[in-house]
Amino acid sequence: MDSEYVTAVAPTEEIDMMSDEKLKSILEAILFAASEPITLDQFQSALPQIGKRAIRKGLTELYDDYEEMARSFRLVEIANGYQISSRPEYSEWIEKFYTRQVRVTLSPSALETLAIVAYKQPITRSDVATIRGVNSDSVLNSLLEKGLVRITGRKDGRALLFSTTDDFLQQFGLKDASELPSLDEIDELLSGPNGSEPSHPRAAVVMEETTE
Repeated sequence: MDSEYVTAVAPTEEIDMMSDEKLKSILEAILFAASEPITLDQFQSALPQIGKRAIRKGLTELYDDYEEMARSFRLVEIANGYQISSRPEYSEWIEKFYTRQVRVTLSPSALETLAIVAYKQPITRSDVATIRGVNSDSVLNSLLEKGLVRITGRKDGRALLFSTTDDFLQQFGLKDASELPSLDEIDELLSGPNGSEPSHPRAAVVMEETTE
């Protein structure tokens, strides 16, 4: 909830009945709900019966609490307001988390190759190329780098075998391989931008044979 939507509400307790801990909990709840710094005026608009001095005191105590507990976040004064922010020493882990959450963007050729691997896994490079009718080494390497495909062994001790990964399932919102899209959905994904037929119809044929 953005700070601009913080509006005054009837207090559930009279000001002289509200403990310091209750006030801190209310301030903390507003801070966690907001996506930007909250000014003293904005806090007071939500708590009209509480003075700015009491609000500032509650915020100071929140700051001290977080410091004393050595939490992974802290209360900072920024942009004329207050905001809860993660500590700098955890920035590396947060960056890794958000990088992982970014959904990958796939080209039509990459999407087609990934679909072939998903339905024919484990499968070799040469088999992928045969199905697509074109060399697919660079596309497979790209899928490996994105973590959507992995090497799962060798065929006859020579050719590498490729299969999809858990990241593939996560990116496409699948519980497991049994939840792969239907053939109609695959056809739609492989279709051109104007609803044309798949650029490599042989891929759809092979996938259909696989699922029978």
